[in-house]
Amino acid sequence: QVQLVESGGGLVQAGGSLRLSCAASGSISSITLMAWYRQAPGKQRDLVATIRNDGTTNYADAVKGRFTISRDNAKSTMYLQMISLKPDDTAVYYCYARLVFNAYWGQGTQVTVSS
Repeated sequence: QVQLVESGGGLVQAGGSLRLSCAASGSISSITLMAWYRQAPGKQRDLVATIRNDGTTNYADAVKGRFTISRDNAKSTMYLQMISLKPDDTAVYYCYARLVFNAYWGQGTQVTVSS
């Protein structure tokens, strides 16, 4: 099993920045990919960014150039650096870890961007 705990969400004005963290524990050596998803009220949960064990990253078009996903393997922590935030970025952000046979989610952290 893997446990994921997000932190770093909050309220920020449009144009501001936030950094989300996802601390992983448990069978972290079995993780093959980690990602950030987000879900706005009344909408489906959407993929924001992924990072593979080899460091390869991928981003949703809506966040390219503004968000950066990274991992610190020594700290077993994944990050999402967000700049130039927009009101449309308001959502609950979830950490996700994929293993060979399972996948795990964090509890989510709220990001609210005011106009």
